[in-house]
Amino acid sequence: MNQGGLNEGQLTELIEMLERRLTVIGDAEMRESDPDRQLKELQSVSEAIMVFHQEHEGAMHNRLNHFLENCSFDKAIAWAQETRG
Repeated sequence: MNQGGLNEGQLTELIEMLERRLTVIGDAEMRESDPDRQLKELQSVSEAIMVFHQEHEGAMHNRLNHFLENCSFDKAIAWAQETRG
């Protein structure tokens, strides 16, 4: 399938970051026991996603670029997973 210029490794890297973000958000135990740590981890992975986006923006499919520009991460991960096949 067309990855819009991202190679398989780059697409996998993006998916892993997006999945990590969802894991951090969904970690109720961390939220209860150490909310500051959860916030720091969420900030770290979100910044990594933004850096990835900036570094690969010119090579990205327009749809994926749109999702990342608008922080529509659920849509971005769905698109990336479908594209990767």
